[in-house]
Amino acid sequence: MAGEGDICASYSADRIGGEQPVRRPFSFEGQLWVCIGSDGRDRRAFQLVDPATFHDPTFTYGGRVRDGHEGRRDPNGYGMLVTHRRATMVLRGPETRFVRGTERLGALFHL
Repeated sequence: MAGEGDICASYSADRIGGEQPVRRPFSFEGQLWVCIGSDGRDRRAFQLVDPATFHDPTFTYGGRVRDGHEGRRDPNGYGMLVTHRRATMVLRGPETRFVRGTERLGALFHL
């Protein structure tokens, strides 16, 4: 199986915007991922990593959007701090697209 868990159920953009904990991530190639949106057949996601393994600058969604909605304009999402299971984690970019119906990824979707 290419991945475990449900990509759609991991959707957390609404929770990230409200600075609430992200929903249960899905697993792909041994890494955790969180869905942040969709465009028809595909889902967009960022990798969820421990901050100890991330060495670039980090930011919160609230900190990024103080000057308008700049956080939404960031094409990479590098280093966004989020909460998962009461722990601070990092959404590491760039954004990755998971396409429904592809041989490798089709099993990841429960629509």
